[in-house]
Amino acid sequence: MTKVGIVANPASGRDIRRLVAHGTVFDNEEKVNIVRRVLLGLDSVGVDQALIMPESYEIGRRALDGIDLDLEVDFLPINLRFTQEDTTTAGALLAERRADAIVTLGGDGTNRAVAKTCGPVPLMPISTGTNNTFPTMIEGTIAGLAAGLVARGLADAAVRHHPQLDIYVTASESPDEIALIDAAVYDESYVGSRAVWDTDKILELVLTQARAGAIGLSSIGAHAGAPIGDGRGVHLRFGPDGREVIAPIAPGLVVPLSLVSQDVVEPGDEITIAIDAASTLAYDGERETAVPAGTTVRICLNPTGPRVIDPERAIDLAARAGFFLDVNTEI
Repeated sequence: MTKVGIVANPASGRDIRRLVAHGTVFDNEEKVNIVRRVLLGLDSVGVDQALIMPESYEIGRRALDGIDLDLEVDFLPINLRFTQEDTTTAGALLAERRADAIVTLGGDGTNRAVAKTCGPVPLMPISTGTNNTFPTMIEGTIAGLAAGLVARGLADAAVRHHPQLDIYVTASESPDEIALIDAAVYDESYVGSRAVWDTDKILELVLTQARAGAIGLSSIGAHAGAPIGDGRGVHLRFGPDGREVIAPIAPGLVVPLSLVSQDVVEPGDEITIAIDAASTLAYDGERETAVPAGTTVRICLNPTGPRVIDPERAIDLAARAGFFLDVNTEI
C-alpha cells in the first residue's frame, strides 16, 4: 500500500515578521485549498492512502469537503500540544508507518521540524512560510503528482539528499539540533519572539545555501558573493569594522550587516564556535536554544540530510516512461 503523509502548519507565515518587516499573512483557507489539490494530485496517480497531521485549524478535514477520492484518508493519532512538537511528532509517526513520501506546507522551520524525525522518507515541500529557501513555490496539484509518483516508485531518480547542519551543544555523540539552511549565534540571552530580525545581533552564521533571490539569512551569503555550491557551505562572522553587505533578511526588510570574514565549509567539515557571552542559537531563522557563556558549539556540514523530491524531474521521468499515456490509444 502506497502512503503519503501531509503536514500542513497552520502557524506558518504568521510570525512577528508581519510587525517588524512587511511579510503578508499566509491565509489558512489557502492552505486548505492547497491540501485539497495535493490530495487530488495523489489520487490521480494511484496513491492508496494519505495520512494527515491534525492541527488547530483542521486544514485536512476542511480540504476533504466537496471532493470525491478513491484513496483512503486517515489522520495521525497525535495528542496535540499546538507547538512545533506536533510537527516533529508527525514526522516520526510517518516514518514509523513507513510513509513513501511526505508533502509539507510551511517554511524552513516547518520542514526542519519534520526532517528531525522523518528519517529517509522523501519530502515534497510547498512554500507557505516566511523564510522559504528550503521549500518550493509550487502548485499543490503538481506537488501531489510528484509525491505520488515517488511514492509509487516511478521517479526514484528525482529524489536527492539536501545538506543539513548538525549542531552539537552538549557532549552528546548525536546532534542536539539540526538546521536545513542556516544556523546563527544571536546576541540575545533569551529566545523571546523566536524570529531573527535584528541583524546587529547576528554574531556568526553558517549556511548550507547562499541563494540569490532568497529571503532570509541565506541571502546574506549570496549578497556577500559566498563561493559555495556542490554541497559546500559557508561560515560568516560579523562585527565592527567589517565590510558592509546589504541583504533582504525578511520581506521588505533590506538591511546592512558588517561582515568581518567568510570561509567555505566543505561537506563533513566541523566548525567550533566559542560562546563568550550568554546568547541564543537560531536554526532556519528562528531562535531555539539559549546557551550560557563558556559554551562551545560545534556545527558540522552533513551532506546526507533529508531526502527531497524534485517535482519537475519526477513528472518528466514518469512522462518519459509513458505513465500518463492511455495504453489503449495510439498517437
